[in-house]
Amino acid sequence: MKENILLIEDDRLMRISLEDALKGTGYDVMSFESGTDALRALKLYSFNAAVTDFRLPDIDGFEVVRGITERSDMPVVVMTAYGTIKDAVEAMKLGAFDYITKPFSLDEFLLLINRALKARRLKEENIRLKNDPAGYCLAPNIIGKSAAMEKVFSLIEKVSASDSMVLIHGESGTGKELIATTIHYQSDRKVRPLIKVNCASLPEGLIESELFGFEKGAFTGAVRRKPGRFELANRGTIFLDEIADLPLSTQSKILRVLQEKTFERLGGTDTMSIDVRVLAATNKKLEAEVGKGAFREDLYYRLNVIPVFLPPLRERKDDVPLLIDFFLEKRRDRNSKNIKFSRDAMNELLAYDYPGNVRELENIVERCTTLSSTDTIHKEDLPPFVLRKPGENRQPTLSDVSTGAAKAHIINVLKATNGNKTKAAELLCISRKTLWEKMNTYGIDT
Repeated sequence: MKENILLIEDDRLMRISLEDALKGTGYDVMSFESGTDALRALKLYSFNAAVTDFRLPDIDGFEVVRGITERSDMPVVVMTAYGTIKDAVEAMKLGAFDYITKPFSLDEFLLLINRALKARRLKEENIRLKNDPAGYCLAPNIIGKSAAMEKVFSLIEKVSASDSMVLIHGESGTGKELIATTIHYQSDRKVRPLIKVNCASLPEGLIESELFGFEKGAFTGAVRRKPGRFELANRGTIFLDEIADLPLSTQSKILRVLQEKTFERLGGTDTMSIDVRVLAATNKKLEAEVGKGAFREDLYYRLNVIPVFLPPLRERKDDVPLLIDFFLEKRRDRNSKNIKFSRDAMNELLAYDYPGNVRELENIVERCTTLSSTDTIHKEDLPPFVLRKPGENRQPTLSDVSTGAAKAHIINVLKATNGNKTKAAELLCISRKTLWEKMNTYGIDT
């Protein structure tokens, strides 16, 4: 289920821009131009986080923050101009999670929202563990019965009981994060935090402050001390996803943490000691990255204590029917449709190579079930790129149909997704930018 963001911003262009950025990242968004309307919505809807401008036409930021924190424990991010930072700090004393100073980049904004949501999830996880530490889910659903996956299951069962570092190799979409989550929740650290970091998504200028934290005054805007991801993971596990994308300067500091279990916050002089288990993952061949000088050799050997290789879906086709059944069941919970794939459709899905692996298969199932008007999906209902023969261009486009049919198809998909352009682009198997261009070309306004 998508996380839902409450956005309050009276400037129309700013509101549309932020809403579009949040939806493009995969969040659901409900936006308002007044604080009064937003507080009224809190009585009718539930949200995972809130973002509010501090200067609103009807009520000020203090009243908005107070109104939200009295009704909910969700994190509140305050947007403020430079001259009102003092007010934003006061708002944090009322319960706001953090603030961001205008003007700001969308990357900085999205990173802060992601941090706020992670803090909420961690809080909820701790509550669940406190209430029922024995009954909490020890592992997510990992589907597979093929010989290749049986080897993976056997290996993670062994490594979970240790404190050794694990390096998970595999193509994008194979489920590396699920494996890391499973290892944590089957370990002795399962009642401690699991902090996940996507190294590729962190802006280079913010990587070190995110990982190691910073002291008050470390840089402009650092008005208070903030712990980093390693500190938050103390006595638990940190998962460094896409670790090959870390810059070399940060790699050296990661190596020190792994070797000495110590670090300093940005702008600080006190040495912090931590007890944390490190799991890492990459879709790149790290040996090749070492050869190119893009990855430190000493860090590679330090991380690669126990390597776990996740096979691509094309090498474990026995798992395709199981995965399809699992994804259909997930969709059934959402839309109450009892949909199945016909034999001819299943044969085509078994013949396809899935360059996007399990994630691509899930998208195909979602696309077919969303657009299906019957209870059975046939071969002709599958995306065109699935039906192409080996050696043919598999890049999915809308060129398979006429201009008129393409326009009608886009309109139908937009209707099926309630105008969510990010989801529509996924179902059409095109980029969001291409969807915008097609809509402009065909004069589609929705």
